Amino acid sequence: MDCSDTINTSSSSPPPPQSVVISPCAACKILRRRCAEKCVLAPYFPPNDPLKFTTAHRVFGASNIIKFLQELPETQREDAVSSMVYEANARLRDPVYGCAGAICQLQKHITQLQEQLAKAQAEIVTMQCQNSNLMAFICMEMTQSPSLDHHSIDDFTPSPHSFFEDNTTFGLQWEEPLWT
Repeated sequence: MDCSDTINTSSSSPPPPQSVVISPCAACKILRRRCAEKCVLAPYFPPNDPLKFTTAHRVFGASNIIKFLQELPETQREDAVSSMVYEANARLRDPVYGCAGAICQLQKHITQLQEQLAKAQAEIVTMQCQNSNLMAFICMEMTQSPSLDHHSIDDFTPSPHSFFEDNTTFGLQWEEPLWT
């Protein structure tokens, strides 16, 4: 009688609450297995992004991904999955060097850009030196020339309107506007 009471009690009580998985994660879909409630892969491979798992699965294999994630603390798993997917993409693009090849190419590009920057900076310094030499030469010529003693350097710089203010027609060659 006690045995039947416990059976009736257990059958009449509601079953323990279980979380209902609406859609299996991308990993379980691809592996064609049932997605468990505590699926290690579900938080990192959502059902709407199957390519993410497919790429990692091709390079690392599902069992290795699961083992790797189980060994890590939960706080580091998302970064680990991101790194695995990145490495898998690089490995598929360049099977020999993978990420190392991409890093090497980026380092070469950085070196080339640094060389270009150094050349541009050297050209700027050269132009600044030429400009200062030219200004020094002009000032020296002004001080040494007796006919230019009464002129200042401002006399040699044209005003922005002087070209159009003279009475000749050099400044106004067209009587009609160039555009309408």
